[in-house]
Amino acid sequence: MKIGYLGAGAWGSCLARLLSEKGYEVKQWIGTMTLEEVVKREREHFQDHRSSENRIFTSDLKEAIVGADIIIESVTSKGLRPVLNQIVESNLLGPPLILTSKGIEQDTGLLLSEVAIDVLGERYKNRIGSLSGPSLANEVNRKLPTSVVGSSYDHDLMMLICEIFTTPYFRVYPNEDMAAISFGGAMKNIIAIACAISDGLGFGENTKAALMTRGLHEIRKLGAVKGCSPETLNGLSGLGDLCATCLSKSSRNYKFGYLLAKGHTPDQAIEEIGMVVEGAYTCVSARQLAHKHGIDLPITEAVYSIIYEGTNAREAVEALLTRSVKQEHL
Repeated sequence: MKIGYLGAGAWGSCLARLLSEKGYEVKQWIGTMTLEEVVKREREHFQDHRSSENRIFTSDLKEAIVGADIIIESVTSKGLRPVLNQIVESNLLGPPLILTSKGIEQDTGLLLSEVAIDVLGERYKNRIGSLSGPSLANEVNRKLPTSVVGSSYDHDLMMLICEIFTTPYFRVYPNEDMAAISFGGAMKNIIAIACAISDGLGFGENTKAALMTRGLHEIRKLGAVKGCSPETLNGLSGLGDLCATCLSKSSRNYKFGYLLAKGHTPDQAIEEIGMVVEGAYTCVSARQLAHKHGIDLPITEAVYSIIYEGTNAREAVEALLTRSVKQEHL
């Protein structure tokens, strides 16, 4: 099988490497990055930099896609629409598209799977799939046991996704709930920023447990607007991804929140991390969607106020803790 892989960040490089090691021919589009930058980044983020002979890098989008049996993307949630527009304009549409990015588009409130349908057209819907779940790139690269979820609007494509990605250390479960698969992976980044802020301020595990639990409640509340099954959000692509991102200090969203708590401005924190922080982008999207539907998301609002309104992190957390107490509903 020939795979056109779009994106060369930490996650894109990790999955492209996994696929090439399985014997698939992978042409990886690196966008505006130079090959030297890609190699440097891989050496920084992976313990054992190496490139399989089955993996070829290119800065030419057409070269990556032409002849591919399947397209896999790992760009950013903000960058997905422009890349898909470029594919349509270049008349490169054809192979199934697998999404591995996690986010909600700002202003439209569309999940990334919905963005793909919006750009590619309703007729392309059954050729769109998704891979999501608790999967830190550095652990997958070290071949530590990992379980994620593969989904699609089409059953056969869903099963193909599971087959393509599954290895003895990377287990892929099928789930047809495309909305929840996409939504859970996006929202957990916001809660991870909140948990990291809590850790950075010196609060304890009790505080973080409360943030994660109430964060899952926020995910489920807003998820109802997008037609997400609560059961799916309680699974790997929801609760599982939430746990991995909130508890891992190697997560870029966690690092971002921790730096904010230590006094960095958002711009300073992003510059130090050196990669896109999806939670900062999705926080705006989720807040817009919540306001549109009249849904109260206190943790999301607190994170937004810290990032975009300059609210003191400690004051924001204290405001959360002094909210009026209501009956716990899950």
